[in-house]
Amino acid sequence: MSSPTPVPVETENVDVLTSENLPWMCIVWDDPVNLMSYVTYVFETVLGYDRKRATELMMQVHTEGKAVVSSGEKDKVEADVKKLHTAGLWATMQQAG
Repeated sequence: MSSPTPVPVETENVDVLTSENLPWMCIVWDDPVNLMSYVTYVFETVLGYDRKRATELMMQVHTEGKAVVSSGEKDKVEADVKKLHTAGLWATMQQAG
């Protein structure tokens, strides 16, 4: 009687999301100061969105009170928040999760 041939087990690399590697989000909040057209302009010029996407994000800020406008590594999101502050928008960052 022969012994069974071993069958290779397929393994998958699974990234475990821990608090250290969760992405960060840049959130823009509605404010009573900036015009909707200006917010759209800032999203286009500072964050590089096309007019359609910039308008969608501005409308989300306007109707829902906030919108996530960028995400990624902490340094990138911190830089986005600073640029948006310089442009006069109310932006914060938080870790996804």
